[in-house]
Amino acid sequence: MRHIKYYIIITCLLLNGTAAVAQTLSLDAILTNVKTNNPQLKMYDADIQSMDAAAKGARSWMAPQLSTGLFMTPYNINPDMGSYMVGVTQMIPNASRLKADSDYMNAMSSVEAENKNYTLNQLNALVKTNYYQWIVLDKKIKVATDNLLLLEYMIKSMEIRYQYNMDKLPTYYKAKSQYSALESRVVMLQNEISQRKIALNTLMARDKSTVFDIESDFVLKEFNPLKSDTVSLSENRSDVKAIEKTIALNQLKIEIEKAKLLPEFGVNYVHMFTFGNGPQQFSLMGMITIPMPWSSKMNKANISSFKIKNESLDWQKQMILNEATGMISGMQAELANLKKQYEIADKSIIPALRRNYDTSIIAWQNNTGDLFLVLDAWEALNMAQIEKLEKLQAILSTQVAIEKQLETK
Repeated sequence: MRHIKYYIIITCLLLNGTAAVAQTLSLDAILTNVKTNNPQLKMYDADIQSMDAAAKGARSWMAPQLSTGLFMTPYNINPDMGSYMVGVTQMIPNASRLKADSDYMNAMSSVEAENKNYTLNQLNALVKTNYYQWIVLDKKIKVATDNLLLLEYMIKSMEIRYQYNMDKLPTYYKAKSQYSALESRVVMLQNEISQRKIALNTLMARDKSTVFDIESDFVLKEFNPLKSDTVSLSENRSDVKAIEKTIALNQLKIEIEKAKLLPEFGVNYVHMFTFGNGPQQFSLMGMITIPMPWSSKMNKANISSFKIKNESLDWQKQMILNEATGMISGMQAELANLKKQYEIADKSIIPALRRNYDTSIIAWQNNTGDLFLVLDAWEALNMAQIEKLEKLQAILSTQVAIEKQLETK
């Protein structure tokens, strides 16, 4: 028995030591950690760097073409006829085409940058959802713990009063069952907190078993309706910006296709080592590619295709903005309604139920009331407190959803 006591004491000390060193993180600290360490964002960074690295070679020319061999040499070998030739050909790309290629490749990473911001916004929403759920779960555990103390007091009082035939067994067993049910609920809430902790560690790309706490502060925000118009959303939302950058990229592709319709030049130089006593010779020629109707069909078709694609992207942008403004308007109305319900519960319903509970337990203690009424009053108070916290959770969830649509931190 003594060894068991020692084990219990050591375990308590270890738990207290772990709690003492547990890190406490604010919401901003977690968001910063996610932005820095999340693998999904690092993947975007690598893609952006890859595109920027490829863009450095946008203005390169085609490699020169070397040629060598016998030139005008008769099949019947004659030492005074024929020559050995060495030549080089260099195509000179059109300056407009080089510029179009360079502009396109330098702009490619801009779309990925906006896609990264869009993903970061999604991850921020997940962080805030889990963070706020953890805060509310902590509050639910505190309410449950306080109510367990009230039930424990009633149960002990009933055990004493039953000895003097002052209470009935059915009431006692009802209180015991409610106590056990509430204990079970606390265990369930603690498990839900563990799940939120694992989710946040995963988002921060940390060891899933890392122990930490969070700050319990939160802010109920007010949103400016003017910021939910299509112009403001176009300026803030990364998915809309990504579409706009894609439209700009397609326009640059059009410029590339147009540049392919321009002529390009080349130079061909050949030097000939003549056999026998003949003089050394050379050949210097200029070349030009002339786009013809039968060679430019693909370029014109691509130009038409990119224009139609941009029209589709523009409609997609309008669709996103239309849906977003509708969703934000609906959620703002819901948020206002939830805040009113939360305020009524906090300032009216719960204080009234608490006074009802206090009155009924005083009456029971003075033998002028029934314990069933006390348990009913306690149960009503407990349910109202939980419903209030559910309203708080709904407010915070709606707030996160609005911030996600507005793409604000």
